[in-house]
Amino acid sequence: MWIVRLALSRPYTFVVLALLLFLMSPVMLMRTPVDIFPSINIPVVSIIWTFNGLVPSEMETRITSIYERALTTTVGNIEHIESQSLNGVSVIKVFLHPQANVDGAIAQVTAEAQATLKQLPSGITPPLVIQYSASTVPILQLGLSGKGLSEQQLNDFGSNFIRPQLATVPGAAVPLPYGGKVRQIMVDIDSSQLKSKGLSPVDVVDAVNAQNVILPSGTAKIGKAEYNIGLNGTPVTVDQLNALPIKTVNGGSIFIRDVANVRDGFAVQQNIVRQDGQRGALLTIEKTGSASTLAIVAGIRAELPRIASTLPPELVMRPLADQSIFVKASLNGVVREGLIAACLTSIMILVFIGSWRSTLIICVSIPLSILTSLLILSALGESINIMTLGGLALAVGVLVDDATVEIENMQRNVAMGKDLRQAILDGAQEIAVPAFVSTICISIVFVPMFFLTGVARYLFVPLAKCLKIVFKALMEASKAA
Repeated sequence: MWIVRLALSRPYTFVVLALLLFLMSPVMLMRTPVDIFPSINIPVVSIIWTFNGLVPSEMETRITSIYERALTTTVGNIEHIESQSLNGVSVIKVFLHPQANVDGAIAQVTAEAQATLKQLPSGITPPLVIQYSASTVPILQLGLSGKGLSEQQLNDFGSNFIRPQLATVPGAAVPLPYGGKVRQIMVDIDSSQLKSKGLSPVDVVDAVNAQNVILPSGTAKIGKAEYNIGLNGTPVTVDQLNALPIKTVNGGSIFIRDVANVRDGFAVQQNIVRQDGQRGALLTIEKTGSASTLAIVAGIRAELPRIASTLPPELVMRPLADQSIFVKASLNGVVREGLIAACLTSIMILVFIGSWRSTLIICVSIPLSILTSLLILSALGESINIMTLGGLALAVGVLVDDATVEIENMQRNVAMGKDLRQAILDGAQEIAVPAFVSTICISIVFVPMFFLTGVARYLFVPLAKCLKIVFKALMEASKAA
């Protein structure tokens, strides 16, 4: 009851506070991340070993098993380890206990990988160590197509021109494109010609490696100036590669073009992307960390015109599978439901009670309660997502019920002949305990959510928090009004 007495004795203070909340809300909400799901902070470290050509059974026995056993000796807070051995690839996932230090685990995993290299097959390279996050999900896809552009060109534009520029958008991660053909300079060996000249494929490989080098040569001082000297023996055209000598026999040189054909080709294509019946390429933009989906998509769309101006005009970049549309629809849905609830409740109060002041209170208290809840969620580090929005949508009905009961009880006390101040105090006092008990009965349903673990906890706890905050904000806002 203290807040009611304080509001009655200092009404302008509460008016200023309400205006301050309305003014602060847009600024705070613009800084609050907007996403599809809450941030799922599962501490997982992924280690990817590669050794081309090794079959899965050998990958398991010679790499995966050895490294898994080594991890258990140095890495702390391991909850369990999962691994998958494929052809030439081994993927090991180390699941840590909640609240574990992921950065420290990455350092330990990397150190153990360096120490284990000597026990693994000769020629293997250190693994790729990455932090896995369940919140890293695709939020936008870009389809690349264009008349007159080959699949090699589409893949090249996506990998080397578009992807590096989109990666500068805060919170965006852009993997290599799907589809297209990866450009490579191919050497097609003619076996019969090679055999007739007494050569082997190794001779061709050695000739290319030996004559495709860049070596530092130091500096040369000429007069008063000192110049850097570079020795560049790298062929820059396909014809120059074809003209590389392999061997000299009886005073005559055998060139690569005599036993092989060097061409501008592509690697073996492993996936195909079709857009409108034509082959193309596909870039996937993923969200990383706690960044806002809306902010990332807006940043990507703002960069596309600038990137397009640096590329051939026939290249078409078409946004596909935009997740921000779903997020915006969820936001609009909650705002629409809140406005409808406020309008219908205001009309009901105005028609049945006939008080414009009570109607104004309803119009102010419901959106004020929702905005206060969003501000508190933002201060707690929560994002605006479908779970918190779902909690707001569920709370709108309770907002309407409690606000109506509060206003109607105050009007009843006024009709009994009490002065306005005493009617407000008595009405708030009479309704405080029943409203508190009913709110507790509703909120207690969501208490078990706080005992959840794993992914379910990250998904449903924000919903329960949102409902709890809205209920509390409504009671305080209604009493203050």
